[in-house]
Amino acid sequence: MKDLRGYVFAFALSGLAMSGSIGAATAQDAAAGEKVFLKCKACHQIGEGAKNAVGPVLNGVVGRKAGTYPDYSYSDANKNSGITWDEATLKEYLKNPRAKVPGTKMIFPGLTKDEDIDNVTAYLKQFGADGKKS
Repeated sequence: MKDLRGYVFAFALSGLAMSGSIGAATAQDAAAGEKVFLKCKACHQIGEGAKNAVGPVLNGVVGRKAGTYPDYSYSDANKNSGITWDEATLKEYLKNPRAKVPGTKMIFPGLTKDEDIDNVTAYLKQFGADGKKS
């Protein structure tokens, strides 16, 4: 009986380890994020040749100070937010833009699934300020 408990314990631990590694492997999926970005594409452009539209260009957004993309008319709330976009801040913002930056002119209600937010962030991270994929 004692040996059997050891096997069961080892099996349970290996299952936890495998589920953890699977979760880590799928934590961010840029290809899936490209599909999620279709929701953003109505207002934002990204990549080489991107131009400001209803929303600003998102090239190099990760690491960029909020409200600073050239020639885009940002809300005062966004310009004065003091935010530098990193993964954690984008996660909060993309979940509920108006809660994170009260007064933003972004009317998008937010993404409800953490997995979608993680994936679209992975997609955005691929693009440098010049619009080229890294």
